[in-house]
Amino acid sequence: MKTFRSLRNTMKDTSIRFLLILTSGLCCTKTQAAGLTVSPRRSQFFEEDSVSLSCEEDNISAGWTVRRNTTRGTRTQCDGWGKPAGSTCYMRYLVPLDTGVYWCESREGAASSSIQLTVSGGSVILQSPVLPVMEGDDVTLSCQTKTSSNLSAAFIKDGSLIRTEPAGHMTLHHVTSSDEGLYKCNISGHGESPSSWISVSEKPTMTPPPPSTCPPPTCTRPTDSQSSAIMILVLTCSGAVVLLHFLVLLVRRCVHRNHEEAGFDPQNLGPSRETSTSVVYSAVKTGDVHQGQIICRAKRSRDTAAPSHVKD
Repeated sequence: MKTFRSLRNTMKDTSIRFLLILTSGLCCTKTQAAGLTVSPRRSQFFEEDSVSLSCEEDNISAGWTVRRNTTRGTRTQCDGWGKPAGSTCYMRYLVPLDTGVYWCESREGAASSSIQLTVSGGSVILQSPVLPVMEGDDVTLSCQTKTSSNLSAAFIKDGSLIRTEPAGHMTLHHVTSSDEGLYKCNISGHGESPSSWISVSEKPTMTPPPPSTCPPPTCTRPTDSQSSAIMILVLTCSGAVVLLHFLVLLVRRCVHRNHEEAGFDPQNLGPSRETSTSVVYSAVKTGDVHQGQIICRAKRSRDTAAPSHVKD
């Protein structure tokens, strides 16, 4: 019966593990990386400005924090140069030494895309997008001083003059990869801004769904391929669970029958009533050499006593 118990427990554990694996595969989703957002949304700041850096995350338990690389140190956390509040870092008084690369990093070491922040000790900055811009979009660059943002400014890309705008704003229409580069601006009588890199990312291509061939209103909405795959997996695994349960019952029945044929009572998990076992133990001491030796003698006999109700 110990063999039967062991086999039954093994089958039960296998079924439970199988269901746990199936559940985890269907319910668990991949953790997405956080994205770093900057407020106000620009890449250049004046000295003594303030800025807020936040990790926008889908999983709060991942423990995302803001880190940076500057001339002061590498991979330093917010509590060394800012004021942390959860996954947000506040910098209330910027200095040029705060210029560097900033990103979000999780407790497990996963990292988001990085951004470049520049703190100018001069009097002119260029307002440009912090994150890469999408191909085909319009991008507006603004050149400003601490007191004005509508002065005539010259805009320069990779060291070459693009054009001069009287109001200090220049728009790049329908940007492409050729618009990537280092941009800066110059306001006569005030000075030149630091340079900022503008990146252009490709617009994702979307494949339209195949046209429906069945006439309305009998047509139904096409099923997503991923949902179909999950449904097939669920049905397959459910069938496997039912088959496994059937095998457990079959093995249990076979073991039960074998024990009945061997003279065991499956209800009492011991010998049948027709067989009794008497065990006699005796201890034998043989001097100082074999003290405490136990000899177990088992005598097995059948119960041949006549029933008490038999009449003479």
